Amino acid sequence: MNDLSMSGVGHGLESKRMMFIQLIFVDINGVPKGMEVPIGRYDEAIEGGIAFDGSSIPGFEGIEDSDLIFKADPSTYAEVPWEGVSRVYGYIYKGDKSYPADPRGVLRDTLEELEKAGFKAYIGPEPEFYLFRKNGSWELQIPDSGGYFDLVTLDKARGIRREIALHMPALGLVPEVLHHEVGKAQHEIDFRYDEALKAADNIISFKHIVKATAEAHGLYATFMPKPLYGFPGNGMHLHISLWKDGKNAFIGDDGLSETALHFLGGVLAHAKALTAVTNPTVNSYKRLVPGYEAPVYISWGYRNRSTLIRVPAFWGNGARIEYRCPDPSANPYLAFAAILMAGLDGIKRKIEPEAYVEENVYEMDDSRRESLGIDTLPKSLGEALEWLKEDKVVRKALGGAYRNFMAYKEREWEGYLEYLGAKGLPEGTKKVTEWELERYFHV
Repeated sequence: MNDLSMSGVGHGLESKRMMFIQLIFVDINGVPKGMEVPIGRYDEAIEGGIAFDGSSIPGFEGIEDSDLIFKADPSTYAEVPWEGVSRVYGYIYKGDKSYPADPRGVLRDTLEELEKAGFKAYIGPEPEFYLFRKNGSWELQIPDSGGYFDLVTLDKARGIRREIALHMPALGLVPEVLHHEVGKAQHEIDFRYDEALKAADNIISFKHIVKATAEAHGLYATFMPKPLYGFPGNGMHLHISLWKDGKNAFIGDDGLSETALHFLGGVLAHAKALTAVTNPTVNSYKRLVPGYEAPVYISWGYRNRSTLIRVPAFWGNGARIEYRCPDPSANPYLAFAAILMAGLDGIKRKIEPEAYVEENVYEMDDSRRESLGIDTLPKSLGEALEWLKEDKVVRKALGGAYRNFMAYKEREWEGYLEYLGAKGLPEGTKKVTEWELERYFHV
């Protein structure tokens, strides 16, 4: 294994004075953006903010109205020892007001709304990723032949996973389980759940660590939902619970509490619109196909992995639901905001969850699914965007980012259709195109 080093900076975790600090925010896609300033400007970044031009940030302002300000959130300060810099997340402002399309600000506003209802949200994400070698433009080489939970000889990247896990605490993540996933060269490292805003920050930090470690070993890490046709896709299952007055509000006497069931009912009721946010790329819908573990049927059940929402536990502080369709291309701030507001709508309107099943949904025929009231998720980004337009709750959850998000994603869908037309490919193709690899490989 190569020694993990970046630009000559050793990867040891010894403390030393950092001379620069990265000011990090995300664009409409959830891709981290930012700038470095001398560490002496850190107080300025907290108090008055650092101005920047947002006109070239995907999903932000146009050139005619692009003056934005980054204000650091000091609770997120951390040192990145393998790069020799500090980093901090923050919020975007326009003048003295919060910039409405700032994804992190959208989630902050959502959590304030949730708090008014008496709840605090905890989320545990499980983002999957592939490690590839690249030969030429998009010829991806698979560096190991391991499968699910394989060890030693078949799993060539186990040392890299361990190295990633050792770096995670530096950015505030607590690794819990490391393992090879189903696909060759596919991996998962689970980390401890946290409050929703911190959990979203953790996803951004985790991707950074994984990609930096892979790069140091001459590999490319991708969280793209479906990088290879015929291989399992990358999911990002979300374990969600709400707490009230310091207690898990999802705990029931015999199964989930009414609060949890109504939350679950709200998520199911808004599931089609939610996919535009939790599965926001053209490529996402090449993962959401029958035949793999990714769920496509709107249903729920206790410990049933074929359903859209699984209930892995309903007793003690571990009581939670697992939302199984999201993928790691999602902007975590927008995705969490949308899911939580859909669930809160369920609580407010006391929506009873439908389509409960204990059997394997994939093995049912259409008539059986129809008799149980089981619907299907959208089959494309274009279809998901149409559902989003009609869903007032999810639109409101996105706040000021909705207009920017919708405009950006409609252009993305139109660009894909133009590419298919130029190549003579059908709109419903499940093959992974070069257009997708160029656009999503680095999400």
